[in-house]
Amino acid sequence: MDTPLLSGLVKVRGRTLALIAHDNKKVDLVAWATFNRDTLARFRLTATRHTARLLREKVGLTVEDLLSGAEGGDAQIAALVATASVDAVFFFVDPLTALPHDPDVRALLRVRNVHNVPLATNLSTADLIIAGLSRPSDVAPPAR
Repeated sequence: MDTPLLSGLVKVRGRTLALIAHDNKKVDLVAWATFNRDTLARFRLTATRHTARLLREKVGLTVEDLLSGAEGGDAQIAALVATASVDAVFFFVDPLTALPHDPDVRALLRVRNVHNVPLATNLSTADLIIAGLSRPSDVAPPAR
């Protein structure tokens, strides 16, 4: 299911990770990404606009930026998940803050479940998923 728009994400460096953080969780994501910088640098990274900028400026990672979450970035990541262009989603959510674009967030969570793509919503699950993705390359990822 490779479309011209998404083909670069599929082929450039193999696995692609999507990163998103609500405003109150961006500090957590930057700290986690700093700790995992060398591991994350081995993947193709895509993120919503402000998150991508923070990861580039604060952590020094190469990150493709999409729209901000409120402008449709969550929906863009959902489309990448639906077309098998993302291997895992790291979405540091703030469960205590209501968001106007909550339907996009719920759609992303739903499509990720439909396509069996791992999701980290906090530091603990992020650590587990990145450890699993960091295994030797001779171990094939699970089939979707």
